[in-house]
Amino acid sequence: MNIKKQRLELEYPLNARKPDILWGLISTDHGMERWIADRVDETDGIVELTWGDLWGEHHTMEARILEREKNSHIRLQWTDEIDPEAFWEMRIGFSELTEQVCLCITDYALPEDIDDLHDLWDGNLDRLHQSSGL
Repeated sequence: MNIKKQRLELEYPLNARKPDILWGLISTDHGMERWIADRVDETDGIVELTWGDLWGEHHTMEARILEREKNSHIRLQWTDEIDPEAFWEMRIGFSELTEQVCLCITDYALPEDIDDLHDLWDGNLDRLHQSSGL
């Protein structure tokens, strides 16, 4: 029996005035290495993310880029994803209320893993703030 994954949508306000700085952090190998994974390599639309010591204990996953629109969003799907509707996306948004650039995250997880996924993105954003000041 397949359990459908739940969609998680998060919005993080950032101290950025222009989306181009944020775009580099969400769409390039070097940018993602600053806050998502310890090592990121993109080849032919496949992004390889590695966490941990590259020469010791580590974990690697691959994601396929489904969409990439400059200064807007990047949408990826894990290459081993079973749910065809599940993806993860990082989108640059703008809050009219606060007049701040926001990073909007969409991701999917099993119902019992939603809280852990939320915590994972909170941790990623903490690293983004520390490494970039955004």
